[in-house]
Amino acid sequence: MSLEGGQVAPVHTVQHALRVLDAVDKHEHGVSADQLAREVRMPAGTLNHLLAMLLRENYLRRLTGGGYVLGDTLLRLGGSHRRQHLAERLRASLTALHNEVSAAVYFSRYQDGEITLVDCADSPQAPRVSEWVDFRATGHASAIGKCLLGQLDHEGRREHLSRHRVAPLTSHTITDEEILLTKLDGHPATVPVLDLQEYAVGTVCAAVPVTAGATAGALALSMPVAQAFRLREAAETLNRRAAPLLLSLAI
Repeated sequence: MSLEGGQVAPVHTVQHALRVLDAVDKHEHGVSADQLAREVRMPAGTLNHLLAMLLRENYLRRLTGGGYVLGDTLLRLGGSHRRQHLAERLRASLTALHNEVSAAVYFSRYQDGEITLVDCADSPQAPRVSEWVDFRATGHASAIGKCLLGQLDHEGRREHLSRHRVAPLTSHTITDEEILLTKLDGHPATVPVLDLQEYAVGTVCAAVPVTAGATAGALALSMPVAQAFRLREAAETLNRRAAPLLLSLAI
């Protein structure tokens, strides 16, 4: 099954926007566009487009002298209240996406060297995949895991696999570490990562990267193999919804 037509440009836009927010956050008294361009190493045209978008959404505020600081949308969310608010927004976004694609939807991060499932939205009609083997140990087989590992550098992937060795979970699982690494190295950033019954027989999955700053993340979905004919369309919806989800969370 090919998903070559899938596009993740919105995800890249949000990744760039989050880099800008992270850079601005380091300058309490404001930072100029020229300084931002040097710090985030971004073309002026791209940066100007992002600054306009972030200003429009109140993620940034422009100072009288022309510099930029974090806007009210972020500043009013502080400490534990911000974490709670973001968790609620994430859950609402995942639930809406679950309803739209009629599939279980997941948000995961790669934190402290491990694959971490942050939240999942599912229902009796579209249940989550049964975690019959700990997700943390199956990065080589799941769409989530491969998507997260794909965002690490080569040494980071090898280090992870030295702690979580590839193991056969189904007859479709890649069990050769070198083949897996080659596939991860060559996977186009514009194509969703797939799991076609590699983690669990009877389940297919797709995942797209949603990197926030230095933390790799993944937005994914799963559905029964009998519905695999819907996977391409659902993955494309995942791509489209990833950018507004991330931007609304401003993680």
